[in-house]
Amino acid sequence: MGKPISAQLLEEALADQFGRPLHDLRISVIDRCNFRCPYCMPEARYPRDHAFLKAAERLDFAEIVRAARVFASLGVVKLRLTGGEPLLRKGIAELVASLKALPGVEVAMTTNASLLSAHAAALRAAGLDRLTISLDSLDAQRFAQMSGGRGALSDVLEGIAAAQTAGFSALKFNCVVQRGVNEEDVLPLVEHFRGTGHVLRFIEFMDVGTCNGWRAESVVSARQLRERVHARFPLSEVAAGYQGEVAQRYQYLDGAGEVGFIASVSQPFCGDCSRARLSADGQLYTCLFGAKSHDLRALLRAGASDSELASNVRGIWQRRTDRYSQTRAETQAARPNRVEMYQIGG
Repeated sequence: MGKPISAQLLEEALADQFGRPLHDLRISVIDRCNFRCPYCMPEARYPRDHAFLKAAERLDFAEIVRAARVFASLGVVKLRLTGGEPLLRKGIAELVASLKALPGVEVAMTTNASLLSAHAAALRAAGLDRLTISLDSLDAQRFAQMSGGRGALSDVLEGIAAAQTAGFSALKFNCVVQRGVNEEDVLPLVEHFRGTGHVLRFIEFMDVGTCNGWRAESVVSARQLRERVHARFPLSEVAAGYQGEVAQRYQYLDGAGEVGFIASVSQPFCGDCSRARLSADGQLYTCLFGAKSHDLRALLRAGASDSELASNVRGIWQRRTDRYSQTRAETQAARPNRVEMYQIGG
């Protein structure tokens, strides 16, 4: 395990070139997914015989936990397990339990929920704090279309029910809205989740990666979405829960809960971004739209001590200048090799 992290490293405040702290780590545990959503992993680019990572190329659970411990020592308080689809990683509940043993961290997961019915109880027993479920439509036919013909809405609804039974009382649901694709699903989703205690969040279609066919014309802005919801169910704004919260929060005036809007294209929030991302093969990215990574797997497997790992991550973060969403107009054409969504989980 190497030498413990020094007291000096623990005491030094960590911030990047714009003064942004490191508070969140997104951990992709697998690059595979059982869906082929067009805005993430389209079938034409990633057919069934696509060569995803081999098991030996992925970080094993001990390596993930060790990396998470180092990041926690540097100020990370939120860990989110992603994919691909994280429930495809065997023994995922064991990983959750090991991460929950780290002091002072919250562990969450983002999933498409199609496999959740078989895992919800074990995840809850392992201590998973929160679940976020990707759900772009409640229309079975459109849902199947948006999952690339791989998903069944009934499986997702069964997974949601299992999560509630297991004790996940306040779920979050993310819906990516694309103009001309699932705009008409906005109000049905709102009506479905109002009054349930769950939080629905609408996300602007983003130009993550290089293969989702993103066009500015396909973006339905958060303002347009909010106005659509407000016209049917009046809203009032809610203060952010913490610095760097990505969703603009609104509550229903009739007391039926809240809804969120993530305006990552029309109103970028790079200025408060406190998130780092670790791919399944141990590459550290400091931006969702990153084109450059830092190889932590090589350090982990070369016998680097925890102090050496922490020093390396500290230097990476202190040099960080990422603000892609704020400079999209100038940089989009110059960055054709952005990391794909399925590699770092959003």
